[in-house]
Amino acid sequence: MLMKQGKQWKSICKGLILGTLLTSCMILLYSYVTPAVRLNMQEVPVPYSCAYRPARARSLPASNSSHGGACTPKVDVMFMKTHKTASSTILNILFRFGEKHRLKFAFPESRNDFFYPSLFQRTQVKDYRPGMCFNIICNHMRFNEPEIRKLLPSDTVYFSILRHPADLFESSFHYFGSVVPLTWKISAEDKITEFLRDPWHYYDPEGFNSFYLKNLLFFDFGYDNNLNPDDPRVDESIQAMEKRFPLIMLLEHVDESLILLKEALCWEMEDVLYFKLNARKDPVVSRLTPELRSQATDWNMIDWKLYRHFNATFWRKVEAYGRERMARDVEELQRRNAEMAAVCIEGGQPVEAGRIQESAMQPWQPIGEKSILGYNLKKNIDKKHRKLCRKMLTPEIQYLTELGVNLWITKLWAHIREILNW
Repeated sequence: MLMKQGKQWKSICKGLILGTLLTSCMILLYSYVTPAVRLNMQEVPVPYSCAYRPARARSLPASNSSHGGACTPKVDVMFMKTHKTASSTILNILFRFGEKHRLKFAFPESRNDFFYPSLFQRTQVKDYRPGMCFNIICNHMRFNEPEIRKLLPSDTVYFSILRHPADLFESSFHYFGSVVPLTWKISAEDKITEFLRDPWHYYDPEGFNSFYLKNLLFFDFGYDNNLNPDDPRVDESIQAMEKRFPLIMLLEHVDESLILLKEALCWEMEDVLYFKLNARKDPVVSRLTPELRSQATDWNMIDWKLYRHFNATFWRKVEAYGRERMARDVEELQRRNAEMAAVCIEGGQPVEAGRIQESAMQPWQPIGEKSILGYNLKKNIDKKHRKLCRKMLTPEIQYLTELGVNLWITKLWAHIREILNW
């Protein structure tokens, strides 16, 4: 017993020492690399559209389009990338579309997010100058509409994706728990159950990275995640989101969501084909009991209000699209995804990190774990599909590097993470 307690204390002390050193180093590094906010920056309005040439209208059969028979593909897009919502899968779709059509991305400088969790500033954009025109912005950020509007053209289509808050909380707790110090003092083996037993015993609104454990969606959209759910500002914020985002997708209905996205952007079915990226190897069904699921929902009540609101708007859009038409298009999307999986993926299924053969296919992993699945690319893929297969399977970090983003901070963090795993 004493030996077991000694090992536990040694592990805790090691974590505290490494965590303190890491936090100090990252704060120091952040102070050097964070772009200075230039208060006197010259305001130069961006054009109405950043399409460098008029997109050619494509004719669509009336039965397949609600645009009156023809529409023009949208190229100016803002995707609000939320956490633990399959957003990396959506990102891959946007990367492929933008690369295919030579669109201009607004990328972060030196890392894979816009200095999250700080509010987005347009000075955080790589090589930004006032008046520059960008087609797509889609990396993780904490949404800040006034700054976004000064960066993107007026015809930009905004969209995002949500997930049931209980499932999101469980995923976030397990994925980010090691970088949230307030969870370190939970000694129980089942930490999430112990936390939900009495959240306020452990939770500190001012705690480092505490936002990962309460109303994370609301926080991602730039709002105060610690408001009382009955505060009028909560409903006001949700209404503001509805005005800004004409489409909010749902992870639980990702195929229907992508069909609505295809419709909103006037894209082709091939543009929204996907493989599920960054999937966890744990069982798909949540490990939360019904009681814990209810407690997690109550704990994230603002996110629950957010989710309920946009769940309702989502199904109104499905009704407007047509249930039968939606079912046909979802069936086609799933069929074509399965066909691509048969062409591209060795074994047809994702595999654990230790079985991934190419380092270029290794996804980003949580600290101390190898819980995120990846893929092996089939050998001898025909020339027609070879490039598309690799693009569809490439993880976010590697794809950003291919698109020209210098991720030296992210790569440094990766080396630190390796040290933390000793």
